[in-house]
Amino acid sequence: MPESDAGRHLQNQLEILIQDFRRSTEPPMPVFVVHAQESRDDDAVAGLVRQLYAGQEAHGTRCAVTQDAYEGTTEVRRAAALVRALSDPRKWGGPKAVYRRYAFPRLRLVHAIDDAVAALGDSWPTPAPGSPEAGQDQQQRLLNELAQQRWRPKNTARWRSGLPLFDMAHILPASLVTVLAALLARSEWYMAVGSGLVFLLLLTVLNYVLPGRAPIFLWLRRESRWFMTTTFLRAADQEESTEVSLLRPVRSWKAIAARAYDVAEALTAGGDFHLQLCVLALREDLRDNHRRWSWDLRGFKRPRPPMLFLPHADESNGGIELIRAISDVRSRRSELDPLLVVAAVRTHDVPRLERSVVQTAPAPETAPPTFGVRLRTWYREWGRNLRAEQSPSRERSVLPWVMTIPLPHDQLGPVEEGRHHLRASARPTLARLVWALHTLVLVIALLSAATVMRADALHDRYCSASVLTANRDTRREQAPDGRTECIGIATDDVRFADWLPAPGAGDDLKALTAGDETPWTVTDLEDRIARQNADVLAGHADKYVTVVYAGPLSADPAAGSSLVKGAEELAGVYLAQAVINENSSVKLRVLIANGGVDLGHQEEMAEAIAAYAAHDPTVVGVVGTGRDLKSSRATTRTLMEAGLPVVSGTNSATYLPREFANWFSLAATDEWQTRQLGLIAAQLRRHDRRQYALVLARDTARTDDLYTDEQARYGQGMLRRQGFTPLPQRRYTLTGGKPELRSHAQEICRSGRVPSVVYFAGRVEDIDPLMTQLGTEPGCAGKPLAILTGDDLSKADFAGGGHSVAPKVTLYHAALAELQTAATGTAFYQDAAQYLPGLRGQRLRYDSPALASGQTALAHDATRALFWAATRGDRPQSRASTWVNLRNVKIEGMATGTIDFTGAPLYGDRTGHSIVLKKVSRADDGTAETRVLCRRTAGDTKRLTQQECRIR
Repeated sequence: MPESDAGRHLQNQLEILIQDFRRSTEPPMPVFVVHAQESRDDDAVAGLVRQLYAGQEAHGTRCAVTQDAYEGTTEVRRAAALVRALSDPRKWGGPKAVYRRYAFPRLRLVHAIDDAVAALGDSWPTPAPGSPEAGQDQQQRLLNELAQQRWRPKNTARWRSGLPLFDMAHILPASLVTVLAALLARSEWYMAVGSGLVFLLLLTVLNYVLPGRAPIFLWLRRESRWFMTTTFLRAADQEESTEVSLLRPVRSWKAIAARAYDVAEALTAGGDFHLQLCVLALREDLRDNHRRWSWDLRGFKRPRPPMLFLPHADESNGGIELIRAISDVRSRRSELDPLLVVAAVRTHDVPRLERSVVQTAPAPETAPPTFGVRLRTWYREWGRNLRAEQSPSRERSVLPWVMTIPLPHDQLGPVEEGRHHLRASARPTLARLVWALHTLVLVIALLSAATVMRADALHDRYCSASVLTANRDTRREQAPDGRTECIGIATDDVRFADWLPAPGAGDDLKALTAGDETPWTVTDLEDRIARQNADVLAGHADKYVTVVYAGPLSADPAAGSSLVKGAEELAGVYLAQAVINENSSVKLRVLIANGGVDLGHQEEMAEAIAAYAAHDPTVVGVVGTGRDLKSSRATTRTLMEAGLPVVSGTNSATYLPREFANWFSLAATDEWQTRQLGLIAAQLRRHDRRQYALVLARDTARTDDLYTDEQARYGQGMLRRQGFTPLPQRRYTLTGGKPELRSHAQEICRSGRVPSVVYFAGRVEDIDPLMTQLGTEPGCAGKPLAILTGDDLSKADFAGGGHSVAPKVTLYHAALAELQTAATGTAFYQDAAQYLPGLRGQRLRYDSPALASGQTALAHDATRALFWAATRGDRPQSRASTWVNLRNVKIEGMATGTIDFTGAPLYGDRTGHSIVLKKVSRADDGTAETRVLCRRTAGDTKRLTQQECRIR
């Protein structure tokens, strides 16, 4: 702490300025030049300055102290060497200095050019005639030397802080941009980080390893921008561009090269230019180090201005020339800088600084003011005179920014007991507490944790997600077997085949990808549809419509649920797309939607379709939703509210066309099917005795299945109308995906009322266990029994040996697609052989195993009908027009006959469905024989008769 009264008062004045600086008032910072009134006190004044330095360092002020001597041939050169020494950040601030070290990029750039000029020698830029340098471009010589120095002063550390990354002011942000771009492209996080690291490594090699070149992004550095924009270096007759721009690197580099050459030439001329340029660079660096609204708010974190102490300002260290240069540069510039200089000069050197700001001696007072009061009065007077003293028209009798303070001998004595000096507030600033490294680490940790949690949430919720974004058109849902299935509408790179369990993952993997029962897989079809869509968007972006196929594209091997239905329907949709795009000027784009195992998540699927259609006006309708479930009403309502008509190939729900105007189906309704099966039941009824009949249905209490309930209800009514005595309806359950039928078979076959007709309201996968029980259970085995059932049995392959029939049991079932009669008038089979995977070159028929179930044919016809309505007049139609046009659809030559919606009443049942009634019985060799009893192709409204459907 100061040991004299003068030191205490000076310390107090410094603390007052620091407090004003802390309050953001930006007070003008003078150069305090203290000197003794008597030459015998010169050493005491120098010691006082050292005491002030020690006191400010103890207070945490960033301060530097000069040596007593510097090398240089002239005093100006020694002053420049003094400034050069100040470019070392270690010269500023002791262990108590807050925040990080200063940076002096502008001052180091000036020193780099000065070192390059020195390295080129005295002959630059005018080499001696005949020397090797005479024929070279002198500007290029300078640039080559600067490149060798890496545009840094010689004999300085290559990296700041020891690591190369901390010197990469623009390389690191560029790498972060690379990582962010990769994340936004929804690549995996390790791909994003890897691409950023590779880019960072590449730029590091280019920036530091390759010798003899300027650093990358030199023109974007802050020192380069200052170098090009400061008016101090702008010559009046200069015509070259001084613009630096991110988008014009070559032009920016040429501007920097020209400016460096001009500055180097000026440095060789000598004079005060070198010193003033160094002072200007030092001043701008300090201004930048205390810039409040910088990215790190460093000005708020450094509440005390930097101080420079010169205990001996004289010829040996160039201190007096430095003081003059600081005053001159500040007078030329309009901005304030934070540097506060305290210098001690010997008494005989005071005239070199001209005279003090105190123009006249203060008027005598009864009680002379103390030295502290006079010091504050002198500062206020200096501040008032500062504006006038800087005027260029005024006679320069003083250095405007210098405030000389004479110290009387009596003020240099020891401090009186009990007197204390002031100290500006040491309370940390809010910016230092909030916008600091520890806060940054905390924020980064929180953001990282939040990012990881969000990424996990996105990956847990959506089928395709990256760290920051996700494809929200598809979502993960739990399948009945506990696996995860992908539900929604597939856009971008989502493929539902990727979510199917791998072969070998379960005990029963039959038709896991439908490859066991069809020549194609879902993967094949998705890839081909994607290629068709890409061709449509690439070549016909203004003339196409989009149709969504909504079906079951998940499998549950544990429950015996296969992917055959979805795969066969998707094949029909793809076949229609391929044929349409080959032959129509308006193209068809197909999007695929998955409702999960047996359409168990079709409500979520419908919501995803509606959400997508809201921002894609080309979506004109939906094909599919081919299962009758308890959620079918909500699904159809969601699509109706979105303005989307639905054309289903296989959904036989009776209530949907009666309740929804947007519902169109090619499938005969359950009620109508059951009435046609009544033609067979009437022939099984013997009027000479009582006959019992039974409805055996799958238990749907814990499922979404409504098809079974409708079949059971309509079957019960049909049997009663035909005169059978109905037994109580029986419901069988599933255990591990297999039907529990043994107890039912025992009770049915061993009771006194054995039924002669059983209406089976179940699924095709349950028929084999039923036949096994009926063929072995006493009371039923070997006795005639008729089983009637609905269209789900049309998926069974009796002819190929996939299913069997018990002895004496005759199975009668309906099928939705009559293919045999329609085959003569359609190109469906030729198109299938040409376009469908695995069928090229084959000769296909209506009974070919891949097409015999009718699922592919019905989906094909439904797609063709919807496309016809969406392209009336050979122009793409809106979805509202498509909905209206569907009631005018009449297309002949389809796989199932003529698709005719013209007679379909609003909210009522239409006629003209395709229907087949088949009889399946056991042959002598144990195989199953199938015979068509009667049929109608689509579009034929003639009623079936009992005579036409004779069972014998």
